[in-house]
Amino acid sequence: MKTNMILSASGWRKVFAQSGNEQDKSAEIGKENRALSVFAATVFAEYIKETSENAIPLVIVGMDARPTGPEIADAAIRTFVAGGIQVKYAGIIAAPEIMAYAKSADGFMYISASHNPVGHNGIKFGLNGGGVLNGAENAKLTASFLELCDGEDALERAQKTEDAADGDKVKAVYDAMPYVKIEALATYKKFLCHTITASTDEQMQNRIFSTMRAAIKERKIGVVCDMNGSARAESVDAQFFAENGIRFYAIHNKAGDIAHEIIPEAENLVYVAAEMERLQKEGKKDAVLGYMPDCDGDRGNIVYWDEKAQKAVILKAQEVFSLSVLAELSYSCWLNGGKKDFKPAVAVNCPTSMRIEEIAGAFKAAVFRAEVGEANVVNCAAEKRVEGYDVRIFGEGSNGGTITYPSAVRDPINTLFAIIKLLSIKELYKSWCTATGAFFSEDYTLSDIMHTLPVYTTTGVSEKRAVLHIATKDHSVLKARFQNVFDNEWAAKKDALYEKYGILFWECVITNGTKETRRVTDFSKSGKGGLKIIFYNGENQPTAFIWMRGSGTEPVFRIMCDVKGDNPQMEKELLQWLTEMLELADK
Repeated sequence: MKTNMILSASGWRKVFAQSGNEQDKSAEIGKENRALSVFAATVFAEYIKETSENAIPLVIVGMDARPTGPEIADAAIRTFVAGGIQVKYAGIIAAPEIMAYAKSADGFMYISASHNPVGHNGIKFGLNGGGVLNGAENAKLTASFLELCDGEDALERAQKTEDAADGDKVKAVYDAMPYVKIEALATYKKFLCHTITASTDEQMQNRIFSTMRAAIKERKIGVVCDMNGSARAESVDAQFFAENGIRFYAIHNKAGDIAHEIIPEAENLVYVAAEMERLQKEGKKDAVLGYMPDCDGDRGNIVYWDEKAQKAVILKAQEVFSLSVLAELSYSCWLNGGKKDFKPAVAVNCPTSMRIEEIAGAFKAAVFRAEVGEANVVNCAAEKRVEGYDVRIFGEGSNGGTITYPSAVRDPINTLFAIIKLLSIKELYKSWCTATGAFFSEDYTLSDIMHTLPVYTTTGVSEKRAVLHIATKDHSVLKARFQNVFDNEWAAKKDALYEKYGILFWECVITNGTKETRRVTDFSKSGKGGLKIIFYNGENQPTAFIWMRGSGTEPVFRIMCDVKGDNPQMEKELLQWLTEMLELADK
């Protein structure tokens, strides 16, 4: 039986809708997709038995709000019951919520296709560390899964597995679901308080939240959310904001009410921006921050009210991440700055804008880069903590994905409260202004903060020009060819590049997993990982980069460009040059 699945560490994905239409909102998945669900649960059950010290391991099962989720979940629950696994079923649950809740279990199986269209679905696996399995562990499951799927009797074997489940035990799992959800919500709220304040001490938490609540009341901070039918519609958002004095305005607030495309990029943030402007016109002057999560609720890019321009402004993904890094680095330094062994750091993915180095430099923080993939960045941050670094903030800046330690997954609530901390604790913004020479005013606004961020021109991850379709399957071969093309092109254009943009020389950097390698002479060594060419000026300062990597979750090849300053023409020309060179290399 063919799987037709993308089997990456960040999730096993495909169109699960029986019709095969990625925009299909029907719930039916068909026999083959149900069998795939059974086999996925089977291999994870065996994996959990091997890794758990408990005689009867406990697995949390949950899903985002896609229509195909319940049938996939049902197949998984029956498989786990048949395999002797204890199951707690949380129903619709946000990704950060299930990962926080699963810390008390042996592992979790989360049914979601993240930001992909509604007809897609997928499966994420994790233990109790707060994140998904790493690439090496996922590879073990993948091999076992493909072996199970092989053979003409696959459908029959899958059905026998389901039939072996004890019906009474399956019913008990469903009957307990409301109580499991209550428990999950309480666990998640407690974990958020820890993550936002960087403390498990309740008195410390109360002091920080008290400071924020006072500023929230004074500044009149409210939050607008376009839930777009996501799993966050059944999470803690409304209650958590209300408990902290933040009025919460929500649209498309019923789980499963997916009103438009799911990916939380600029083209879909227009709905929350429009709602913010409508509320402002109605006199709701506290409608100043907004977000839109994707279907599993871990991403949530930001909109804010610009009081000077009197309009809602949609932040780009890299801007959201930069703002979060500024907020959390300043907060971490505020908490720990007096400690002699304090070594602040940030972990990011390879295509994150170079503006992060500028922000980190203001706080004397190191920057470490990993290959694209949330698991790679999470693991990179963990490795650096072992080395003695304080890595409070990390993530994939190229898509705005902010992760705040001790969480190991993106979370829009953490992102929003990073901004609220920056607005509430004046010492944070003041330290940034002192380090950069920016003007500090006691009545500063978010607009003021935004104007102090380093200016870069960066390709958006969802732009059409950032996605190529490459025929060459072996990316090592492709990149070896690209190196030949680039060498020839550089020889022909280096004088013009220096004259026009001040580019004097370049450096090749590759990322594979958690490792970044500088000054690379053989481009092919990046394999399926990231490849970046950094361009330097005559002062040995990086002025731009071009980057490439084949997607691990979609059949596309992603490219981007990052340029220091407000220079859209330079970014456009360098990206077009990269596109043309790759097209030549792909012939």
